[in-house]
Amino acid sequence: MPDFALPGWSEVAAAIDRDALACSPAELHGALCGWLAGGATDAPDWLRQVMVDPGLALPKDADALDRMHAASLAQLDDPQFGFQLLLPDGDGVSARAEAVFAWCRGFLGGFGLVPDGRALSEEGQEALRDLGNLAAAQMDDEGDGEDEEALAEIEEYLRVAVLLLHADRSLAPPADRRLH
Repeated sequence: MPDFALPGWSEVAAAIDRDALACSPAELHGALCGWLAGGATDAPDWLRQVMVDPGLALPKDADALDRMHAASLAQLDDPQFGFQLLLPDGDGVSARAEAVFAWCRGFLGGFGLVPDGRALSEEGQEALRDLGNLAAAQMDDEGDGEDEEALAEIEEYLRVAVLLLHADRSLAPPADRRLH
């Protein structure tokens, strides 16, 4: 049975630092999820494809990046809708919101890497627009309890939006296949 648990933020951050990747854990996870949800065929060189750098080393088996990849695959295909975003724990509303916005930017970049001619559903198009709006958002000041609730609602919406986009691309027939 696949492991559905994402590695911790600090583990992924350490792996990113070790490999000198120019992104945050949220951006990398978002890009990976966008790439997968966009209809990419999973591959051992996923990191090279997601980071658009053929010179990157492949993640080692069972390291934080490999476990993040395996858990993301399992979560996207989970019939119980167990998909989660990789975000920092307890860093305050502002830092968490910035990570959500970075995750959305990463997702859009990864999603855009997949040349897929399949049309998105109307709901999928709306979800993609919403992701774009969140990717462009910024926090103005320190949050309060209301901001914490709003952020939790945004995170839940993103979970559903990503699963919808994944279903649009993974469950739809390929664009070049026609029924006669």
